[in-house]
Amino acid sequence: MSQLKWFRKAHKTDRNYQLWEEGSHPQLIDHPKVLRQKLDYIHLNPVKRGYVDLPKYWRYSSARNYAGMEGLLPVYRDWF
Repeated sequence: MSQLKWFRKAHKTDRNYQLWEEGSHPQLIDHPKVLRQKLDYIHLNPVKRGYVDLPKYWRYSSARNYAGMEGLLPVYRDWF
């Protein structure tokens, strides 16, 4: 148990122990609704952290492209 407590990430204040390794968990995106859900989740992360008020204001986000603004990289949006 002491190892599980030691491996808990410092920013995880909702638990005392960490069993699973943090990381990505691939999911099949087989429908435009699912893709939109994933994009919304990614775009809202800087808002949830309090860095910006709206996703389009985060300089490094593709949300800018979807809002009709110029982003740092070109984004393919014709899948909608």
